[in-house]
Amino acid sequence: MAKSKFDESLKIWMNGKMVDWKDATIHLAAHAMHYASAVFEGIRCYKTPDGSIIFGLRQHIRRLLDSAKIYRMNGPFSQEDLEKACMDVVRVNKMDEAYLRPLLYRGYHSLGVFPGDCPIDAAVMPLRWGKYLGDGALENGIDVCVSSWTRIAPNTLPALAKAGANYMNSQLIKIDAMAMGFDEGIALDRGGFVSEGSGENIFLVRDGELWTPPLSGSVLPGITRAAVLQLANEAGFAVNIANIPREMLYIADEVFFTGTAAELTPIRSVDKIQVGDGKPGAVTRQLQKAFFDLIEGRRPDPMGLRVHV
Repeated sequence: MAKSKFDESLKIWMNGKMVDWKDATIHLAAHAMHYASAVFEGIRCYKTPDGSIIFGLRQHIRRLLDSAKIYRMNGPFSQEDLEKACMDVVRVNKMDEAYLRPLLYRGYHSLGVFPGDCPIDAAVMPLRWGKYLGDGALENGIDVCVSSWTRIAPNTLPALAKAGANYMNSQLIKIDAMAMGFDEGIALDRGGFVSEGSGENIFLVRDGELWTPPLSGSVLPGITRAAVLQLANEAGFAVNIANIPREMLYIADEVFFTGTAAELTPIRSVDKIQVGDGKPGAVTRQLQKAFFDLIEGRRPDPMGLRVHV
C-alpha cells in the first residue's frame, strides 16, 4: 500500500495565501475537528511528454463545490479561485507531478452541531503520492473482499458529496479488509447490491460488456469513472449502469477499480475467488491503456480533462 509522503518543504494555499507547511494549522475548536464538517477532493497532476497537466481540474472543483452546496457550506471562493489555487500550488512548489487535496471546511467560531456562523475556510495541500494500492497493482491486480460494512444508505449521509464524514464509513471498510489480509474492500449498498470500494468506483466485465453500479447505489460520481465510461463508449463496448448482485463479482470475467488515487486498477480475486484467469483481462488492459493515453495526450480529450500547468 503506497503512502502519501509529507514533504514539509512545500507550501500550502490557505484562504488565498501561500503559507509554509508548518504554519498550515487550524484551531482545536474548529467545527470540522469535532463534526467532520469538511468536503474535499483528490486531484492528480501528471508529468507528461508535453508538460505537466492537472487531470480533471474543472470537474473536481465543480464536484467540490457541489459537495459544499449539499452541506450548505457557502464559502467565499469561486470555481475560478479554487482552480487557480490548485495551479498556483503546483507552480509555486515547482512540482512536475503531485497529488492535490483541495479542502473546504467549517472553521473557528462556535462549537455545537448547528454550524451557525462558522466560517468556510479553504486550503489546497500538495502531496507526493505514488500508486495508491501499491507497487505492481496496476500491472498485476489486487486481492479484495466484500466488506461486512454496508455503504451509507440514502437519506443518512449524501453519497454524492465527497465529505469527510462519509469517509468514516470508508475507514471501516478499509480497516476490515486489511485486517483480513486483503488489499481493499468492496461495500454493498443497503439493498445488498455492489456499491464501491472504500475510495474507488467499480466496474465488472462479463461477455465483453461492462457493468457498473448506478449513483443511486450510494456511489460517488467519480471523475475517473466518468472518463472510463466515455472511453468505453468510444471503444464500442456495451455499458450497463445497473444494480449488480454480489455473486456477479464471483462470475465476472474481469473486475477493476477506478479513481483518482487508484487510477484503473485490476482486481484478480474477490473473497479469495479468482477473477477470470487471475490476471488483468483484455478489456481492462484496453481501457487502462486508453486512460493513460488520454492523460498523456495520445488521444483526443473531448471532456476537457487535461489542464496544462
